[in-house]
Amino acid sequence: MKDIAKRFPQNPLLSPSDLPPSTSGLEITCLLNPGVFRFDNKTWLLVRVAERPKQNDTFISFPILTDSGKIKIIEIPKNDPELIASDARIINYKGIDYLTTLSHLRLVCSDDGIQFYEPKNYPTLVGEGILEAFGIEDCRVALIDGTYYLTFTSVSDNGVGVGLRTTTDWKEFQKPGMILPPHNKDCAIFEGKINGQFYALHRPSSVEIGGNYIWIASSPDGIHWGNHKCIIKTRNGLWDSARVGAGASPIKTEKGWLEIYHGANHDHQYCLGAFLMDLEDPSMVIARTEEPIMVPSTSYELSGFFGNVVFTNGHVVHPDGDTITVYYGASDEFVCGADFSIAAIYSLLKFN
Repeated sequence: MKDIAKRFPQNPLLSPSDLPPSTSGLEITCLLNPGVFRFDNKTWLLVRVAERPKQNDTFISFPILTDSGKIKIIEIPKNDPELIASDARIINYKGIDYLTTLSHLRLVCSDDGIQFYEPKNYPTLVGEGILEAFGIEDCRVALIDGTYYLTFTSVSDNGVGVGLRTTTDWKEFQKPGMILPPHNKDCAIFEGKINGQFYALHRPSSVEIGGNYIWIASSPDGIHWGNHKCIIKTRNGLWDSARVGAGASPIKTEKGWLEIYHGANHDHQYCLGAFLMDLEDPSMVIARTEEPIMVPSTSYELSGFFGNVVFTNGHVVHPDGDTITVYYGASDEFVCGADFSIAAIYSLLKFN
């Protein structure tokens, strides 16, 4: 497999021990998949922070949000015959799925793109209401006409859908709510309208007919979405045979809209690849990489909370127009950085 990523020697840039827990009695288990944006002449990450109580040998315990926004801890004996806990991320109890952690989104910033810190007087973004009772996850950030659009995964016992918040200053937020109902995630809005329309990539899922594929949709206002079309499917026998999903907002280039996406095989190995969409009609995919452009290979990518994973929601395009710094989650535990060359990605694209 190809791997053209130039990983930062400082990786991991952020580990769970680098940030304080949000609430007394919880500990940070994972830092995952940040949204990325530029603001106030700094690079910012909107990091997914996953927390839970410290575990013991007798009980599995995990937090959820109540209707009032309070955190409630659920404890289940490990020997309960109705408990299925074979996955580090999800447990099933009495036929209901729960997340083993509760995620929120936290802002960190950097002057050099490497050393990150939590700024003062900026809010933490947490789940609100019954559709976010199991937390909010994996935010993508798009800047359009001076407004930042935050799309994220809203999780509850009602299902997994796409939530939206918008802001201009990162202190006050508008909250339109869920814009794509369950089961849907991996939503990335294009940074720029096309013929007056918003566009977004997203991933509805089917456990029977269909699969975990990348779709595209358009909208007049960024809230109400239609004209849905499936554009990228899994490929049998390749690195993205089990599921695919969008990364960050596509990058507008002379040749088309370039998207870095994640794919996984049936062994749950997550890699990154790329595809290219037509500039005027992004529902037309004109090229795709056959091999991945990044494969889990370092110790921090192979071993962690859920190992063998590289997963990105965000990047920064440099002024040279070729270098992309991709910030990514490694093994569902660490935040890392790597540089890519657009020209090098082009060299791996297979055009239709």
